[in-house]
Amino acid sequence: MPALTRLARYEQQLASATSYAEWREAAQAHDRASGASGWQQRDASAQYDFRSVRQRLDALRQFRHQSDNVGLLYSLNEGVHGNLDGMGSSALYRRARFGTKQLVDDYVAEVIAALQHLASPAADDLPWAVRHDFFERASTCFGRSALMLSGSGSLFYFHVGVVKALWEQRLLPNVMCGSSGGALVASIAGTHTDDELSRMFEPGFLLAEVQRETSLWQRISVLRPGSISPDGVRDMVERLVPDMSFQEAQARTGRKINISIAPAERHQTSRLLNAIASPSVCLREALLATMAVPGILPSVMLMAKGPLGERLPYLENRRWVDGSVSDDLPTKRIARLYAVNHFIVSQTNPLVLPFLSASGGSGNGGALARYRKALRRITLEVVDANLAALEGPSQRHPTLERWLTMTRSVINQRYTGDINIFPDYRLVDPRKLMRLRTEAEVLALIRGGERATWEKLEMVRLQSAIGRTLDDIRAQHIVPGRVASAAPAATPA
Repeated sequence: MPALTRLARYEQQLASATSYAEWREAAQAHDRASGASGWQQRDASAQYDFRSVRQRLDALRQFRHQSDNVGLLYSLNEGVHGNLDGMGSSALYRRARFGTKQLVDDYVAEVIAALQHLASPAADDLPWAVRHDFFERASTCFGRSALMLSGSGSLFYFHVGVVKALWEQRLLPNVMCGSSGGALVASIAGTHTDDELSRMFEPGFLLAEVQRETSLWQRISVLRPGSISPDGVRDMVERLVPDMSFQEAQARTGRKINISIAPAERHQTSRLLNAIASPSVCLREALLATMAVPGILPSVMLMAKGPLGERLPYLENRRWVDGSVSDDLPTKRIARLYAVNHFIVSQTNPLVLPFLSASGGSGNGGALARYRKALRRITLEVVDANLAALEGPSQRHPTLERWLTMTRSVINQRYTGDINIFPDYRLVDPRKLMRLRTEAEVLALIRGGERATWEKLEMVRLQSAIGRTLDDIRAQHIVPGRVASAAPAATPA
């Protein structure tokens, strides 16, 4: 069969896949037919320093096979950090449909094997204090991943598909952040155990929820003036998210929920709510606040749980609205709180999608891509400068000033991360942001989120595997407050 015919057949299989296993099989077959699998087996590429990676890989293998734990530790000290020698470049993941260079895969696997070896009794010739110090430093240096779920309107169903795909492959980060609809999805995942999520992600459960929610969106459609129902939004939140504080949710699931909210008043700043900065704040009111789109739903006062579990006002004189208008993806705050330096972004914010490129991330792309990126940046800077010039005159009109400030905030934010998951343009219709979504449209958004994530799963796996291994080792062997000289558990990591 001619190669072009085979490629067309595999493209069709990719488009019709109903599970990640089916998609992966078709993607690997496509790579074999296109020649991409041969590219994967060759080390060489201008996108990363392949010679350095190969040298490091050979050294690690030699030290581990010879049980030279001193040499192994020294070698790891030289190179356990993210994006080593350019391996995090998104350009390395564009050539093949599934994965990247085999050398990158082999190197990540060898680092993981070396870390597990050093955490096991096989490395007992090294004092535990030395290994403890290394794991702490390596964890801080390499960092960890966070999932950022943007503001979305009714496109939040796309986020459901993204989280479902990541969770099913055990790649869902423990740190999750969201605003507006993204916060709702993050809170659902962050308040339910794995067993509960397993039931919630079953097709039957999803279909039942879709049928309920389509009636909700019909009630709050902006095409029906006066029919917007804050009570309908509250009913949805109360049905899907337990009545917990941020601290209670983290204690229950181990997942760290972060919700971005914006102030409704002047002279206030946006906030990031979580178990560190606002442990007693109630999730439900935080969600109602971040879903309060200005001009569509009313601002919200936060509530908190008191010492006896009673509900109390939190910052009683303040009201809050949709966090995406001021800080859709608060990456700097997340990085500071959780030592995160790798961001997986599910981006559905309809205000910015037209200005974003699906490639995103750390790769620069070709000359045309760079030109388009520069043109977009210049355009936004010109718009921002003109809005800034209007700030003085607008002070005599508070409503106009508030909208100008909000618009500038939207323009000046960063909306992408290291790995970016975008919906197909056919799923994005600005006219339907707060409209009734039919059952078919909702299911298409969920499946669209899954498909878009399938394409990124190998990138997620490879770029987060070392960080997840370090977190696992620290969780097993390094108990907070433990004396550094204490020995690890007898069972190998």
